[in-house]
Amino acid sequence: MDKTLVKGLVLLETLAKSDDPRGVSDIARELSLTKSNTHRLLQTLVAKGYVFSAAGKYSLSSKMWVLGADAISKLDFKRVALPELEKLAETTSETVHLSIYEKGQVIYVEKIDSPQPIRAYTKVGGRAPAHCVATGKVLLAFQSEDAIEEVLAHLDPTTPLTITDQAKMRDELVAIRARGYAINRGEWRAEIGGIAAPIFDSQSQPVAALGISGPTARIEDDRVPELAELVKQAAARISSMLGATLKTHA
Repeated sequence: MDKTLVKGLVLLETLAKSDDPRGVSDIARELSLTKSNTHRLLQTLVAKGYVFSAAGKYSLSSKMWVLGADAISKLDFKRVALPELEKLAETTSETVHLSIYEKGQVIYVEKIDSPQPIRAYTKVGGRAPAHCVATGKVLLAFQSEDAIEEVLAHLDPTTPLTITDQAKMRDELVAIRARGYAINRGEWRAEIGGIAAPIFDSQSQPVAALGISGPTARIEDDRVPELAELVKQAAARISSMLGATLKTHA
């Protein structure tokens, strides 16, 4: 691989994860680079419009957002899924998410907020550990064994309810595949739960997950079957529009 290109990409990722603009020394220290090397990389990225510089501090420019938005807009499942997200949000009055899977995490590519004052707060482009959230667990359940094992090796807790035992998570994934949906019972954020179902493409591959989330006080055990059925039906309709045959994922 081109080492300079890799360094530049890692630098962009670092800025993307930073809440505030960063200085050269700060970035160099975090990435174990020399200050001169870091400065050259930053100046190149500034010249190409990917990074903005002010008062000796650096941050991502809007060009990165435009590129990301363009990439997401080309995902056919997002366009197809949006009407179903809107219907599900209206029916359940909970926050609705559309997520994709990437290396042990989920990325929220679309969402509709709940109209209720107490709701789950996320943002489009945000990430969450796959083993902690419903959309993540339901996508993880349909990954390859190697991908699953990689996640099982790092079941880091984020709340006391996070599943950190490998055997228990394996059983959870088996159950998810059998019933066709996943449940989050406060495993990512305390007192925030969720239900999600997978979306399949014409090759019967999981391309995304559709989920609802809200306070666990509203997503109670006695409501789970009803809500899960609504989520599964919406996900199945999206899958059908993508050409999937769902005989094995009922």
